[in-house]
Amino acid sequence: MQLSLSTWQEVDAYLERSTGIIIPIGSTEQHGPNGLIGTDAICPTRIAAGIEEKTDVLIAPTINYGMAQHHMAFAGTVTLKPSTLISLVCDVIESLQQHGFSHFYFINGHGGNIPALGTAFCELYHAASRSRSSSPRCRLANWWRNDHITALARELYGEAEGHHATVSEVALSYFAHPQAVKNVAMNPEIAPDGEIYDAIDFRRKFPDGRIGSNPALATVADGERFYQLAVEALSADYQAFITGATQ
Repeated sequence: MQLSLSTWQEVDAYLERSTGIIIPIGSTEQHGPNGLIGTDAICPTRIAAGIEEKTDVLIAPTINYGMAQHHMAFAGTVTLKPSTLISLVCDVIESLQQHGFSHFYFINGHGGNIPALGTAFCELYHAASRSRSSSPRCRLANWWRNDHITALARELYGEAEGHHATVSEVALSYFAHPQAVKNVAMNPEIAPDGEIYDAIDFRRKFPDGRIGSNPALATVADGERFYQLAVEALSADYQAFITGATQ
């Protein structure tokens, strides 16, 4: 059930049987020579749709923008300030909580969002404690941080999986949008690896936008395998989250 495709009466009816909601969140940022700029939002959006097919759950509209300042030396990237992202997440949760939602499950596609999301949750918990009001239940699920997904990426790509514009995320975005597959030669095949500090440093060290990866290996078929693993794992995790919170 999609929030954006529902009426308010349908949401009222849903709240009679569940107070949980899934909120996909990603980023709009460069992903190397063949990676889609929307990759980090596309992946959690598609995974959430797969969970929707398996269970009775309401899916909120995807938060497509994130904290991506370190990619701003590459055309097309859009970033939020950390404070803006924190405020946005708090406003979304507080709005939904006012209607009766209590459990907020964020499927995240972008590592740069993690600190801000954690801070947003802490802000909400702190405010609830001070006012002695009901605290929301929030969980952050980073879809790629799963043992089965990590094992499959290692099996398929070894060290070529990398750390940004990874093969797995590009493959999953291709599964979601096969019409957008890009065939681009990589030079070198596997990008160099290392730390970055800001956008200028990123572009200087990794001029094509990759870190340690060879996303030319990405295929639609592999993307479907990552998708299935993520849907299975996060469906179970969501159910455990809801059940555990109500026991």
